[in-house]
Amino acid sequence: MQWNPGFFYSQVYCASFLVWITPGVTIVDVAGSQQGIPLSVVKLWASAFGGEIKSIAAKYSGSQLLQKKYKEFERRGRVEEVDGAKLVKKVAESMGEMFRKKRDAIQRLVEAAEEAHHQHEENPDLQYEYFNGVLINEVDEEGRSVELGGEFLLEPNDHFNNLAVNLSLSVVQVPTNMYNKDPAIVNGVYWSEALNKVFVDNFDRDPSLIWQYFGSAKGFFRQYPGVKWYPDEHGVIAFDCRNRKWYIQAATSPKDVVILVDVSGSMKGLRLTIARQTVSSILDTLGDDDFFNIIAYNQEIHYVEPCLNGTLVQAGRNNKAHFREHLDKLFAKGLGLLGNALTEAFTILEEFNQTGRGSICSQAIMLVTDGATAMYDDVFEKFNWPDRKVRIFPYLIGRESAFADNLKWMACANKGYFSQISTLADVQENVMRYLHVMSRPKVIDHEHDIVWTDTYADNTLTQAYKLKDSRGLNPVTTVAMPVFSTKNETKNQGILLGVAGTDIPLQELMKSVPKHKLGIHGYAFAVTNNGYILIHPDLRPLYQDQGQKRRKPHYSSVDLSEVEWEDTDDVLRNAMVNRKTGTFSMEVMKTVDKGKRVLKMHNDYYYTDIKGTPFSVGVALSRGHGKYFFKGNVSIDAGLRDLDQQDVALADEWSYCNTDEHHEHRFLTQIQAIKLYLTNRKPHLKCDRELIQQVLFDAVVTRPMEAYWTGLALNKSENSDKGVEIAFLGTRTGLSRTNLFVNPDRLTNQDILTAEDDEGVFNADHFPLWYKRAAEQVPGTFVYAIPFSSVMDNKSVVVASTAIQLQDDRKSPIVAAVGIQMKLDFFQRKFWTASRQCAALDGKCSISCDSGDIKCYLIDNNGFILVSEEYTQIGLFFGEVEGAVMNKLLLMGSFKKIPLYDYQALCKDYTGSGDSAHTLLNPFSAMKWLLTEIIIFLLEFNLYSWWNVDLTVKADRRGRTMMVPCDTEYPAFVSERTIKETAGNIDCEGCVRTFVIQQIPSSNLFMVVVDNKCDCSSIPVVSMRPVEIMYNESLKCDRLKFQKDRKRPTSCHPFHPEENARECGGASGLTPQVAMATLLSLLAILITR
Repeated sequence: MQWNPGFFYSQVYCASFLVWITPGVTIVDVAGSQQGIPLSVVKLWASAFGGEIKSIAAKYSGSQLLQKKYKEFERRGRVEEVDGAKLVKKVAESMGEMFRKKRDAIQRLVEAAEEAHHQHEENPDLQYEYFNGVLINEVDEEGRSVELGGEFLLEPNDHFNNLAVNLSLSVVQVPTNMYNKDPAIVNGVYWSEALNKVFVDNFDRDPSLIWQYFGSAKGFFRQYPGVKWYPDEHGVIAFDCRNRKWYIQAATSPKDVVILVDVSGSMKGLRLTIARQTVSSILDTLGDDDFFNIIAYNQEIHYVEPCLNGTLVQAGRNNKAHFREHLDKLFAKGLGLLGNALTEAFTILEEFNQTGRGSICSQAIMLVTDGATAMYDDVFEKFNWPDRKVRIFPYLIGRESAFADNLKWMACANKGYFSQISTLADVQENVMRYLHVMSRPKVIDHEHDIVWTDTYADNTLTQAYKLKDSRGLNPVTTVAMPVFSTKNETKNQGILLGVAGTDIPLQELMKSVPKHKLGIHGYAFAVTNNGYILIHPDLRPLYQDQGQKRRKPHYSSVDLSEVEWEDTDDVLRNAMVNRKTGTFSMEVMKTVDKGKRVLKMHNDYYYTDIKGTPFSVGVALSRGHGKYFFKGNVSIDAGLRDLDQQDVALADEWSYCNTDEHHEHRFLTQIQAIKLYLTNRKPHLKCDRELIQQVLFDAVVTRPMEAYWTGLALNKSENSDKGVEIAFLGTRTGLSRTNLFVNPDRLTNQDILTAEDDEGVFNADHFPLWYKRAAEQVPGTFVYAIPFSSVMDNKSVVVASTAIQLQDDRKSPIVAAVGIQMKLDFFQRKFWTASRQCAALDGKCSISCDSGDIKCYLIDNNGFILVSEEYTQIGLFFGEVEGAVMNKLLLMGSFKKIPLYDYQALCKDYTGSGDSAHTLLNPFSAMKWLLTEIIIFLLEFNLYSWWNVDLTVKADRRGRTMMVPCDTEYPAFVSERTIKETAGNIDCEGCVRTFVIQQIPSSNLFMVVVDNKCDCSSIPVVSMRPVEIMYNESLKCDRLKFQKDRKRPTSCHPFHPEENARECGGASGLTPQVAMATLLSLLAILITR
C-alpha cells in the first residue's frame, strides 16, 4: 500500500479550522435588507466607489487603448494551441544537451587526472609549494608571504557571484584536521597541477561552467577558479570533500548497510561518545540510493528505532536525522553477545534483499565495538562464505588492542577493512576508509560511472567565502565521475584517486524552458530517480530568520508528491520516476502571494525522461487560455525600433538569446543580444527565433502606450494629488513597459516591478502576481490588492490590474496585462467619499460610515482588508477582525474555505535545558571543566575532536526555540462569484447584530457594513494560521516503513574476483604533526577567549 497524506488523514490528530458555534451564541439567517442598514444605500455606495475606481484604473492604465491595439493587430496573426507533448520533448532535449556538455567537461578532467597520476612517481621526500586556498595573499608580521601562500591575483567576476577569483589557476584546500605538508597530500597536489590547463580549456569551451573541482581520496580539494578560503569563527575549515554527496555517490555503488553498535557495560563514558560519533559519520556517507538500519546490542538485540525491526530504510535525509535523534538515547550496560548481533544483521540483509527492495547491489555490516572475544567464524561460515557477498567493517573503539586481532581477522576474512578509533579526532578519517574498499570493484572494472546528485545548496560557498546573503544558497546539481589509478602494479588493489565534478545551477536549467509557451500559470519541473524535486516553482528551500535567508533542513529531499499533493495516488510521480513518457490531468489548487491566496484550475501534465541522466522533466499547462497563444507578425526593423526604448524591459531570467556560450557575449543585455542576432550575419548566438518574433510584435503593439502615459503625465489637470504613481504592462513574451507619474524618490513603494518584488516580476518559473490574478478575473474587470510586504514595511499601496484578452471566450489567449500602483490613502479617500452618498432628497442620510453606529470595510475576494477605520487592520484577514461575520458568510456560502497542505513547513520546537553540556556556555564553568580535564584532553583529544563533539553547539540549542520540519494544514478563502450581495443577522448572546455585504462592480472587492451595537467577541475568529498535523506513533512508524517507488541506478559493482582482499586495515591515528598543529590552535583559541 502506498503512503499518501490524504489516505491517512482521517487518522491524524490535527487541529482544524471550523465554523464555531459557541454555547449561548446562535447564528440566524435573515433574508432581505436589515433593519438599520438599508441594502439600497450600501448598493449605492458600492456602485459609486466601483465606478470611480474603475474609471481611474482604466484611464491611467490605458487598458482600453491596449485592448484596441491588440484587436487592430489581430488579423496579422493567429491563435495556436500549445502541443504539450512536443514542448516537453523540446525541453528534455535542451536540458539533455546542457547536461552533456558538463559531462564531457568532467570526462576531460578524469582523463587528464589519470594520465598525470600514471606519469607520476611517488616521492616521500617531495617538497612542493602550492597555492593553499586559506593561505594565499597572507603575510607574516614582517610583511612576507606565509608558507604555501604567496601572491595570488584575484578579480571580481559576475559569473561567479561577483566573487574575487583567478581564472588562470586553481587553489587547494586541506581540512583543518589534516597536515597540509603530509607527503601523500604533497604528491597528490603536485601531479594534479596538470588539471589547471584542463580547467581553463573547459571554461573556454563552455563559458556557462561554474566551479570545477577534483576531490582527492587523500583529503585535499582542488578548485577552479582559484578563490580565497576563510576559516569560520573558530579558525576551522571543516569542509572535507570526501563526505560530500557527489564524492560518495561517484566513489561507490549503492549499498545495504547494517550498523551494529556495542552497548555493553565496557562501552560507558568516552567510548560510547566515540561510538555515537562513528555511527553518525557512517550515516554521513550514505545517500538516497543506500539502505540501512542500526542495531544496538549487549546480551539482547535492541533496534535503535523499534518500529523498524527486521527491515532496512532508505538513507534519505529525514530517516538519517530520525536515527541520529535516537543515538543520544543509547546507554551502556550488561554483556556484549556479538554472535547474536551478527546473526541478526546477516538475516536482515538476506531477507531484505529477497524482497526486491533496497539497493540490490553491495552489502555491508559496520561493527562499532571495543572488542570481540572470538572470531565468530561459525556465523560467517553459515551466512557469508564462500561468496563473501557481505563485507565486514569493524571499528575498534579505544586504545586497547587486546581484541584487535579478532576484529582484523573478521575484516580480512570478509573483504572488509579494520580500523581502530582512539579519539574523536580519528573518527572521520577512519570511517572514510571503508568507501575506498567499497570502490575497489568499480576501480578494477574501470567503470567511470557518471553520477548526478539531487538538488542541494552546498554550504562550501557560505563557509569558504564569507557570503552573508543568499548568493551561496543557489540550488545546484553536481555531475561527478571517479578517478582511478591506471598503474599496472596497483590494478588489483583498486585504488581510487578521487572524484572530479562540476556544479550546474538549477537556474541554468530554467533558461532552457520556453516560458511564453507555458503560459501564465504553466511551469516546468524535473525529478530525480528517487522522486525528489530537482526543479519546481513550489520548491521552497529557504526561509526567513531574523532578516536572513537560511536553508531548510530537508530542502534537498522534497518529494514531488509533497508539492503536487492533489495526485493522491502518485500517478504522475511514479510515471516520472520510472522514466516514462506520457500525459496526466488533474484539478489543482495553486497558491500565490506567499500561499495566502489560491487559484483553482485544471492542469494537463506532459512528461518524459532526460537522456543520459537519472532525471525526468515535465511541463504543466492550465486548461483554457493557458493552452493557447497568439502569434503575430511585424517587420524586424519596426520591432527593433520599438523594442529599443527606455520604458521597455525584458524578463531578466528568460533566455531570448544564450549569452553564456561565448565570452564576448556575456555582458550583453537580452535586448542587445537580440539586436546583434537579427542584424549581424554571423553573430554566433543561439536565440529562440519564435520568441524573438513575438516579443518584437508585442513591442510594436504596445508602443502607443508610452505616448498615452506621457500625455497623462504632462497634463497638469490630471492626477493633481499624485494618487496614481505608476502605470505598467506585461505581455506573454516577458516584455514589460512602465511609466512613472511621480519622481522615483517620491514613490510610496519603490520595490514594485523590481528584483526586490520577486512575485511581482517575470521570473524564471512564474509570471507576475498581478498578471496571474488578473488572468482569472472576468474580462474587463480589475483585480485590486495590497502587497503584503508593503503593509509590513509601512509602504502601503494598492495595485490594480486587468487582463487583455483578444476574444471573450475561454480559449482566447491572454496576450497581456496592464495595471497601476496607487497610494493607499488616495484609494481609501475614494472609498470614504463614496460611502457618504445617499439618495435622500433632504440630503440627510439614514446611515454613514462616519457614524459610530456602523463599521465599514472593503475586503477582496480572498477576504483581506483593504480599507478599515483602523489602519492597523489593513492587510489582515477579515475573519481575524470580524469572526462572527466571517463565520456567517461561510455558512451562507458567500465565501468558501479551501483546505491546503504544506509538506515543506517549519514548526517551532522548544528544547528545554538539562544537557550537562549547557554549562560549557558559562565561561567560568568551561574553564573549570578544562582545568579538570586538560590531561585527558591532551592524551585523547585534539582541536578537531572538540568540534566533532559539538558540545557547545548542542548546549546553544538547549533552552531555545528551533525551527524543525513539519507538515501543516491551513485554509484559504475564496468568494463565491455568483453571490453579488448578502445580508444577515447574528445573535450574539441575545443581541442581534446585522450586516450587509455588497460586491463592488467590475472588481474583486466587497463592501462590508456591520452595525456596531453588539459585542460578538465570544464568537471565535476565523484564522488562517497553519496548524501542525500531529501523527500518532502508529502513523509515524508507517511513514518510516513506507517506501515510494524509485528507480535504481543501473550501474552496480559489488565485488570483483581480482580484488586484493588482503588490504584490510590496521590501527591508525593522528600524525604527530597534526596533533601538535591542532594543540597549538586550541591554545590560541583559549588565549583569545
